[in-house]
Amino acid sequence: MKKVYLNKARENWILDRLRSEWYTHNQTISAESIFLADFIWICSPWTWKKVSKRQMKKKKVICSIYHIDEEKFNDVDLLEFRQRDEYVDFYHVISENTKQQLTKYTNKKIISIPFWVDQSIWFNIENKMNLRNKYGVPKEDFIIGSFQRDTEGSDFLSPKLSKGPDQFIEIVKNLNKTKNVFVVLSGKRRNYVINELNKLKINYKYYEMVDNKTLNELYNLLSLYVVASRVEGGPQAIMECALSKTPIISTNVGVAPEILSKKSIFNMNNYLLAKPDVEHAYKNAQKFIIPDGLNTFKEMIFDD
Repeated sequence: MKKVYLNKARENWILDRLRSEWYTHNQTISAESIFLADFIWICSPWTWKKVSKRQMKKKKVICSIYHIDEEKFNDVDLLEFRQRDEYVDFYHVISENTKQQLTKYTNKKIISIPFWVDQSIWFNIENKMNLRNKYGVPKEDFIIGSFQRDTEGSDFLSPKLSKGPDQFIEIVKNLNKTKNVFVVLSGKRRNYVINELNKLKINYKYYEMVDNKTLNELYNLLSLYVVASRVEGGPQAIMECALSKTPIISTNVGVAPEILSKKSIFNMNNYLLAKPDVEHAYKNAQKFIIPDGLNTFKEMIFDD
């Protein structure tokens, strides 16, 4: 039986979790050692130099690309992309948006499949009031959530503009004019948003890194989740909101147009008009729950 090896990010990040889920559900077709694999899936593309070049030359190589920040994509990045491209047989992307970007840089085959999402982790909790009591959030507040990093790694203060933390703050500030806004944050490097919320005197709670059970409860706590990114690969939060029936609006990035209603997708000129459509998102996400969401990847790898 042929097997696939997935490389590691080792960042306590979404890809480490997805890799773990893959190995949990696909033990018979997965190799923990690259030497025992027939296929190599570079699912953490920035770590590709740690993958054995000798093994990549011997085996079929799939590489996932999540997004390309073209404002930052310089000659050094292009050189590294071309070096890696020499070893890659075909590419995987998780959205049609990224596929359009990637066609500018390679002639290799590109397959677009959003990542699977585990419905045993992300689900709707009906009693929202119990959650508000548990997390100490005022019953009358409008709770807005954001669970992805917003600052660069160099100084923990400069906003990571591709993630749109400045746009998130603008949305929160304007919604706070008509609603009593309370912000819930999670994830690493939230310094920029926290500093801005302090300046605006908007109440918030910050849960840096939490387990999946807690994160699902935080989703269910929300009145609204906002994806304000300028550039994105997923984000997986769109899928997680969809399954947990969390109201969500998003910029037109990543998988947003494949999962969310058109009326839930905004730009910075019309964000106040954006409306969540929980049932639309939930229905679209059903195609990617386990096992169906995993089976499409098996077909991608072994049937190509």
